[in-house]
Amino acid sequence: MATHARPGPLPPPSPAGRPVPELDPALVRDWQAGGGELIDLFAQARARLGGVAAFRLGPHPTVLVTAPEAVQHVLALRPDLYVKRSHRARLLIGDGLLAATGDAWQRQRRVLQSQFTGRGMRRYEQRISEAARTAAARWAAYARDGQVLDVGEEMRRFALDTIWRSLTGHPLDPGTERELAAVPAVVAALPSLPADGVAAQGAVAAELARIDALSGRAIAAARTAGAGPHGPGLLHVLLEAADTSPEYTDRLIRDELVTLLVAGHETTATTLTWLHLLLDRYPQARERALAAGAEGSPERHRAVQALVHETLRFYPSAWILPRHAAGDDVLAGYAIEAGTDVLVCPYLTHRDPGTWEDPGRFDPDRFLTPGRRPTRPGSYAPFGLGPRACLGLQFALRESTVLLEHLLPAHVPHFHSVPAKAAYGLTVRPDGPTPATLGAVATI
Repeated sequence: MATHARPGPLPPPSPAGRPVPELDPALVRDWQAGGGELIDLFAQARARLGGVAAFRLGPHPTVLVTAPEAVQHVLALRPDLYVKRSHRARLLIGDGLLAATGDAWQRQRRVLQSQFTGRGMRRYEQRISEAARTAAARWAAYARDGQVLDVGEEMRRFALDTIWRSLTGHPLDPGTERELAAVPAVVAALPSLPADGVAAQGAVAAELARIDALSGRAIAAARTAGAGPHGPGLLHVLLEAADTSPEYTDRLIRDELVTLLVAGHETTATTLTWLHLLLDRYPQARERALAAGAEGSPERHRAVQALVHETLRFYPSAWILPRHAAGDDVLAGYAIEAGTDVLVCPYLTHRDPGTWEDPGRFDPDRFLTPGRRPTRPGSYAPFGLGPRACLGLQFALRESTVLLEHLLPAHVPHFHSVPAKAAYGLTVRPDGPTPATLGAVATI
C-alpha cells in the first residue's frame, strides 16, 4: 500500500455553502420511541434528504454522509480536516493503531505498513494456507460424521488461527483459543456498555484481564523463545520497533497486538459468515464461481474473490466511519461548521440505487464484468478510503479467498436456521447462531 505524506496544515475555510438539510425532529422522536436501530434513522435521513443529511440526537446536528463524492471528499481528499477522535473500541484496543491519532498514528502506521505490501504479504502466505487447510480438514470431518457446526463460529476460528499464526508464528492451540474468546465477547458487548468509562471497564473487567494476561504471555514468549516455526511474525516487528522507539512500551505493544487481533479476525470472520448465508439464498452464485475455471486457475480465483467483494458491498467491514470537522468546509455544496460530527456510512452508499445497479441483488458478476460497477470515487469503500483506510485489506481478501477455494468445491452448508436480522456494532454481524450440516457440492 502506498505511503502517505505527513499531513500539512489545515486548509483555509472554504466559501460559504448552503445549510445541510435536517431531518424533522418529530421523525427522530418517533424513531426513538420505536426503539429502532441507528441504521434505520440513517436510512430515513438518506431517503428523505439525500447523500448529505443532518439529524439531531442532542443539542447539535450530526451530518450523515453517503453520497460517493462526499464520501471521497471526507475520507480521501480532506483527511486532515475531517479527523478521527476516540475510537469506539478504545476500552479494548487502548492506543493501538485504530484508535491512535496525529503523530502517534503516523509512527505506528509506518511500523506496520510494510508488512501489508505485496512483498510483506509473502511472509504470511504459508500461514494463511495452513490455517485454511486446518479449517478444511475440520469441515471434512464434520461432513463425514454428519455433525452440526456453527458456521459463524467456524469462520471466527479460522480467522483467529490465521491472525495468531501471523502474529506469533505458531498455530492456534486449544488453550489459547479458549482465552481469545474474551476478545469477541468484549467486541459484542461494546454497543451496550455504559457511557461512563469506569463503569464500562468494570462491566468487562474479567474479559479484559484475560486478554491482558494472554497478551503478556505472548509478548514474553516472543522475547525469550524467538520466532515460531514459520519465522517471525507481526509481534516480532513490534518488538523490533521497541529497540529504537521508546514509545513502544509493553503497554503499547499489547494495544497493537489486541488491535491486530480484533481487526485481523472480527471483520474477516463476519464477512465469511455473511458470504455463506448469502450463498444459501443465491446458490447460483456458488455455481458460477466454481464454473469460472479449474481448481487453482486465475479465473476461479477472480470469481471467488468477486464473491468476497460483493459480500463486502452488502456488509462492509467499516459500515460506519465517524469523523469530526476540525475546521469549516463546504461538502458537496453544503456548509460544514468546525466542530460538527460527521458520520460516513459505506453501508448505505453500497445500497444506493442511484449509485449501484439493482443494489438489493447479490451479484458478484458486477466485480468481474467491465462497466458493471460504478466508477465514481467513493462508491465502494468497505475498508474505508484515504490514509486511514484499513491496512489489512489485501490480507483479508487473501485469507478469505484461500479459505473459500478450499471449502466451496467440497461443501454446501445446509442451515438449520438463519439469523432474522443484523446487529450493528463494531461490525455488521448476523444477530444469532448459524447452525448447519454440510452436504456435497453438486457436480457442475
